[in-house]
Amino acid sequence: MDDDMEDYGFEYSDEEPEQEDVDIENQYYNSKGMIENGTIDCALKGFASVISMEPEKGEWGFRALKQCVMLYFKAGDFEQMMKSYQELLTYVKTAVTRNYSEKVINHILDSVSSSSNSAFLQDFYERTICSLEEAKNERLWFKTNLKLCKLWFELREFTRVKSILKKLHISCQQNDGSADQRKGTQLLEIFAIEIQMYTEQKNNKKLKELYQRALTIKSAIPHPRILGIIRECGGKMHMAERQWTKAATDFFEAFKSYDEAGQARRVQCLKYLVLANMLMRSEVNPFDAQEARPFKTDPEIMIITSLVTAYQQNSISDFESILKAHRDQISEDSFIREYMEDLLKNIRTHVLLNIIKPYTTIHIPFISGKLRVREIEVENLMVSLILDSRIQAQIDQTRQLVELTAELGCYAKSEFQGARSWTTSTKERLKAFV
Repeated sequence: MDDDMEDYGFEYSDEEPEQEDVDIENQYYNSKGMIENGTIDCALKGFASVISMEPEKGEWGFRALKQCVMLYFKAGDFEQMMKSYQELLTYVKTAVTRNYSEKVINHILDSVSSSSNSAFLQDFYERTICSLEEAKNERLWFKTNLKLCKLWFELREFTRVKSILKKLHISCQQNDGSADQRKGTQLLEIFAIEIQMYTEQKNNKKLKELYQRALTIKSAIPHPRILGIIRECGGKMHMAERQWTKAATDFFEAFKSYDEAGQARRVQCLKYLVLANMLMRSEVNPFDAQEARPFKTDPEIMIITSLVTAYQQNSISDFESILKAHRDQISEDSFIREYMEDLLKNIRTHVLLNIIKPYTTIHIPFISGKLRVREIEVENLMVSLILDSRIQAQIDQTRQLVELTAELGCYAKSEFQGARSWTTSTKERLKAFV
């Protein structure tokens, strides 16, 4: 060979891939190309050849099994998918790097979680957990347990939820049993499920304890969706305690977190915020806030905004007409439905105070006609006002007469001053968020 022959940079050594490896790689990419051409059966046969061509478990077999798992899943063939997935898990310990196996299993977990087949998901998660325990992959083990926990929560299997939560809590503890503050993000994810469970069970005592603990964790950088869940459940807790102002604050924080995460749940939380605002007798429109303004024209929100307008104008007829016209949309949310009577009582009370203001005596049937409610309901409203010391009056049931024993003006004045103070504090709160 001529010594002056141009050197093209080729270097022959023992490190060159053997022909067998090249053949396996070619078989893999040929099979992958068949997916793009829509010949799925041929692709699956091709990937099976890749697996059989490898003399021992390696990266190409792992890749081929990953493709098989996803193809079977998309086809809805869960039995074959689980066979391929079970085989793929045997590669995790030694055949591929930890980072690569984690990336692949993460992708499969996220994809499979969209399935509505709960029996399949249970089997899938449990097999994954067993394999990850053996491989000592704590991060993926934690994530898979969370997904299984969410599945049991959706199925309302709360005993099983508690069992998994207990294991997850232990994984976030130090040797002395105290919480590992370095795992603040994981703790918040656990709290988010636990708080949802106690919200569903209406266990406000446990809910309050966990909610307060969650807010004290400062070392975490959680996904905004997790913060949204915690704040929404906090808002529901405050609503149950009739602490409307605190509920409104939490619902607004939940709305902002869901909005940041791009979660559809933000619209629901915005409706809850409006509900809390009306119950606290605030005259502030929540949609004046910069974050909420773009949602003002959302079809679901427009129903609520029309309720707000009727409420602020003390128009019982409009308020009840809107409730009647959109009964299905409003009542489909059990949480909103739970507080509709409170809203109606609020607006009727406002109107009642305006009706009786000029009088020293007034007939109950007259008030009943104005409020468009039964006379017994008028009596109940009057009793509430008397017991709350918002008026001084006596009810003569025989003559169906209400006798006001002091000027309403002073009580009405204090009532309106209270409303103004709520309004002012809410305005300041919303300004701080804008």
